[in-house]
Amino acid sequence: MAKPYSTDLRERVVAAVEKAGMSRRQAALHFDVGISTVISWARRFRETGSVLPGKMGGHKPKAIGGEHRAFLLDRTREKDFTLRGLVAELAERGLKVDYRTVWNFVRAEKLSFKKKPWSPANGTVPTSREGGRSGQSIRAGSNLSAWSSSMRPGPRPTWRRSRDGHREVRGW
Repeated sequence: MAKPYSTDLRERVVAAVEKAGMSRRQAALHFDVGISTVISWARRFRETGSVLPGKMGGHKPKAIGGEHRAFLLDRTREKDFTLRGLVAELAERGLKVDYRTVWNFVRAEKLSFKKKPWSPANGTVPTSREGGRSGQSIRAGSNLSAWSSSMRPGPRPTWRRSRDGHREVRGW
C-alpha cells in the first residue's frame, strides 16, 4: 500500500488553489501531482477544514466472533462436521459467511476436520484394488456394473481398408 503524500505538500497545493487562485489543473502541473489528487485535497479542505489524509489500513475484525464463535466451538466438539455444513448452519443462525472464512476459523482454532476412512460419498465404487500400488489401473478393481453409462466403455472401432486403399473406421 502506498504512503500518503506529506502534509506540507498537501497544504501548499491547497493554498495555491484556495488563496493564490490557481486552477486545479495549474496546481497539479506546478506541484507534479495528479489533477484528481488536487481536486480531492481541495474538496477535503472545504468539507473538513483539514488536508490531513484519512485513515489507511487498520485491523479488520474477524467475521466469526462472539456468540457465533462459541456456537462453532461447541458444535465442532460435539460431532463431526464439514466446512460447507458449518457455513450452512451459520446461515441458519443469521451469519452469512463464505467457505474461506469458516476454513480460516477452523484453522486458527486448530480444530480437526479430517474425513473418516469411509463415507457414503467415497464408498460407492472402489477406486483401486485392496493393497494396490499407486498408479495401477483402477479398471481391474472397479465394479463395472456400478459405472454410469457415460463412463462405460463402448465397442472398439474396427479398421478396414476402403476401395481406394485408405483405412476407414466402422462401428462409430
